[in-house]
Amino acid sequence: MVTQERPSARDATGRHGTTAPENGVDKGSLLRMVERSRPRDVALVLSGGNALGAYHAGVFEVLHTQGIRPSWLVGASMGAITAALIAGNAPDDRIPRLRQFWEEATQQTGIGAPAPLKPRQYSNALHALLTLTWGRPGIFRHRLPGLWSALPWIPNDVALFDHTPLLDTLRRLVDFERLNGGETRFTVATVDVATGEEVFFDTQRQRVRPEHILASAAILPAFAPVEVEGRLLCDSGYTNNLPLDPLFEREPERDLLCIAADLFSLRAPRPASLDAVLERANDLIFASAGRRAIAGLAREYALRERLDPAGPAVTLLHVIYKAGADQLAAKSFDFSPSSIRDRWEAGRRDMTLGAERLGSLPPAQGRFVYESV
Repeated sequence: MVTQERPSARDATGRHGTTAPENGVDKGSLLRMVERSRPRDVALVLSGGNALGAYHAGVFEVLHTQGIRPSWLVGASMGAITAALIAGNAPDDRIPRLRQFWEEATQQTGIGAPAPLKPRQYSNALHALLTLTWGRPGIFRHRLPGLWSALPWIPNDVALFDHTPLLDTLRRLVDFERLNGGETRFTVATVDVATGEEVFFDTQRQRVRPEHILASAAILPAFAPVEVEGRLLCDSGYTNNLPLDPLFEREPERDLLCIAADLFSLRAPRPASLDAVLERANDLIFASAGRRAIAGLAREYALRERLDPAGPAVTLLHVIYKAGADQLAAKSFDFSPSSIRDRWEAGRRDMTLGAERLGSLPPAQGRFVYESV
């Protein structure tokens, strides 16, 4: 790529994916990278992961601080909830809304975060157990008969928890008129339970409602699938937890910066306990589809580059949450204050590092550049 002059004010705001620095002050290396060379769109893809989703808030806070306004948000499960909180609020209200959501979701038990590793693990395990026992107000609650349906004399059920309280939270914290207004494109990923087909709802194609997001957060068998428009839909986590596909259904018309925030890592130390093995298995299930999608994009763009070297280029920054040693197999249900705070800070740290790496990339990197943090 050849460095050119800064885009016009019209190109540097709104739908084109960036905002110009206020008062002429450069806000960060990532904004410099976006503004140089040809006009570039910015997309943010957010994976699912329940309580791990505080990481997404930290990632977005750095983008917001650096003046980056994604023009397209794609999310699955908690990623869809986070994306709705962003797209469904005015720019100045987005960080406060994310903080409000996570403050309400955090389990305020009064139990601190012990410094030694083992006590911290016990504390996190206790918070996860309390969540599974009592649910989280505003997100999910217990369901009857739920687990009791496993007994032979109890009627059948299809889920352990009732996550319809999330509907009220979404209606309260998200302005769906703004979300569907077209300022920021919003796509939510689901799966058809009957056919296994991936189903995407997109504000450029239809009106997205709270029920669509509820369906995206319906991970089986914890939460019941949701019937929407005659189809029974659930969370896409098992099949496509990092939904990159909508961005590349058609070749982007111009250069694209895609920031993909992943809540599960393929890499981790060798497990040394049964809980660590369970955690590793969980991570591999939810992270593997993303790896295959990225490998497929690399192959696709290698062919595109041979056919048209000057065509639109894609830069993919993959920021990945790496759980600390205190995190256990039930980490997705750990809403303890210390864990939520640590995940938010991890998102800030990783996105800051990713922005620095992208900002220092030399020009002429080819049509597909992949960086991971």
